[in-house]
Amino acid sequence: MGLSKEERRLRIRRRIRKTVSGTANAPRLSIFRSNKEIYVQVIDDTTGKTLVAASSRDKGVEAQENKQLTATAVGKSVAEKAIAAGISVVKFDRGGYLYHGRVKSLAEGAREGGLKF
Repeated sequence: MGLSKEERRLRIRRRIRKTVSGTANAPRLSIFRSNKEIYVQVIDDTTGKTLVAASSRDKGVEAQENKQLTATAVGKSVAEKAIAAGISVVKFDRGGYLYHGRVKSLAEGAREGGLKF
């Protein structure tokens, strides 16, 4: 029997994490996508600290008519918070998800907000 969807995603995620590692100069922008919500963190892997976080559950992010628009709003929100914290360059970690749909919308929102990756 083949791998479950979750096992496949985790295998891809491990492969991505071998190459993508956040530093103080360019922290890692990590995404987690559940069926209802989307979460994003900016992480410095050298110290193991989360510098900035945002999600679709935050007070500042209101639910849009679909999940893709909500993901774009979360991307803009994390970009604002990161720039306020002095972070302008990040390394994108798609977390084993395809760069499509909500993940792509979040990335485009973060780019519109001013993050470079």
